Amino acid sequence: MSAMSTPSFLLSLSFLFLSFLSISLSQQPPKGYLIDCGATSKTVNDDREWLPDEDFISTGSSKNLTVPRLFPTFSTVRSFPLQNNLRRKFCYTARVFKGARYLIRTAYYYGGVNGVNFTSPPVFDQIVDGTFWRVVNTTEDYRKGSTSFYEAVFEAKGTTMSVCIASNTYTESDPFISSLEMLLLGDSLYNTTNFDSYALSLVVRHSFGHNRSLISYPDDLFDRYWEPYAENVSVIASNNTPSVSGFWNIPPSKIFESALSTDQLEPLELRWPPLSLPNSTYYIALYFADNRDSMLSSSRVLRIHINEVRYISNLEVTSAGAAVFATRWPLEGQTKITLSSAANSNASPLINAGEIFDILRLGGRTHTRDVITLNAMKSSLRNPPLDWNGDPCLPLNYTWTGITCSEGERIRVVTLNLTSMGLSGSLSSSIANLTALTGIWLGNNSLSGTIPNLSSLRLLEVLHLEDNQFNGDIPSSLGEVRSLRELFLQNNNLTGRIPDSLVGKPGLDLRTSGNQFLSPSP
Repeated sequence: MSAMSTPSFLLSLSFLFLSFLSISLSQQPPKGYLIDCGATSKTVNDDREWLPDEDFISTGSSKNLTVPRLFPTFSTVRSFPLQNNLRRKFCYTARVFKGARYLIRTAYYYGGVNGVNFTSPPVFDQIVDGTFWRVVNTTEDYRKGSTSFYEAVFEAKGTTMSVCIASNTYTESDPFISSLEMLLLGDSLYNTTNFDSYALSLVVRHSFGHNRSLISYPDDLFDRYWEPYAENVSVIASNNTPSVSGFWNIPPSKIFESALSTDQLEPLELRWPPLSLPNSTYYIALYFADNRDSMLSSSRVLRIHINEVRYISNLEVTSAGAAVFATRWPLEGQTKITLSSAANSNASPLINAGEIFDILRLGGRTHTRDVITLNAMKSSLRNPPLDWNGDPCLPLNYTWTGITCSEGERIRVVTLNLTSMGLSGSLSSSIANLTALTGIWLGNNSLSGTIPNLSSLRLLEVLHLEDNQFNGDIPSSLGEVRSLRELFLQNNNLTGRIPDSLVGKPGLDLRTSGNQFLSPSP
């Protein structure tokens, strides 16, 4: 049942008739990325080019499915290793326009890719940047031989956006993905949502009365999927379809070719969406157009209730069409939508289409400078940890291997511990920009090159670089880090003299044996 008990939530309701806006629409395919996960070359499907995924991700393995008659995009997957049921994320990263709104759609067809010991698909998580999106459970769809699709709308907070597949404690075999789409949306779409703080995760999108194939591009200019939907009520065809150029959400005109209705003036009741909803706050959009000749003098005026709570009264539906939006509506469990004719209406109720999104609160982002720095460090390592992708600190259960982070609104990296990780390469000088660091543990690896100047790390207390292959002098600037109490440099290839600023420094545990210094080691 709905969690709402009074009509006061209607304050967030807005509605718009088509004639109020004029929007220039393009017939070009939506801009963005169509990524064929696991593919090794470009493919063309329905005159649209799908890209191989190697430029967007650096981990996981490409696998081919042997299932016959698969849509080409689903014949390969990218699979990610499950290790000891650890929470790990593996991220696709693409360049985007900062501040733009993107439709993110993922697709999954299992095809038994994890072998005969795992007949059912794995269950795992999806993440966008630092926000947990939702759990991926494709078991029921796969049992029916269907592909599972997940869709959301996010605003780009930077010049890149990451979409991540993440194993969780309930993941029993390697997670995977079949395809990923990141498509640019028009500014008017879903613009009653505060995308500074929220994102939209699609629950359902239906074209009522439509009983043919899925409606998508080119009928929908933004390639949203409108699924067919029919209830045990009358389906009526339209004598005309309105221009959609005035809708904020710009639905495809094809959704107005059919509608659900009732005989005479009886109320129309829909058990929609056809699933039980978790307790949350939802964005609801409903679409209407009178199917009769526009010259008729009779009126079609609706009253709409959701779980017996008034959604809107006296909505006049003409052949020009109308759309109604509730931007924050609490729901839980089964949902009933009741459409009835208003007292001044002499036509039966009807409805053409509807969308429901779960409203997601954004999870935040790691401090930009720390993200840039860690990616520079990743580039200087020959074999960085596999999960060093996406946001380093968020979501909280999916921080990068070896990273711990601060809490609160300003998320900073506070420790870095990659001891005995088999790392090779060098230590980037950019590490000096991680100014919230209190501890660095990089011992027992094969790191080489010189030790960078770390004097900017004013909070640093522990620096362990022992058992590596660092060479050159110990930077005298380390003596300027007043908080430093442990400096372990033993068993490297360091030369020169131990700086006076470190020798005998009060409170410092300094270890330098196993190097080639010109003066004795402390």
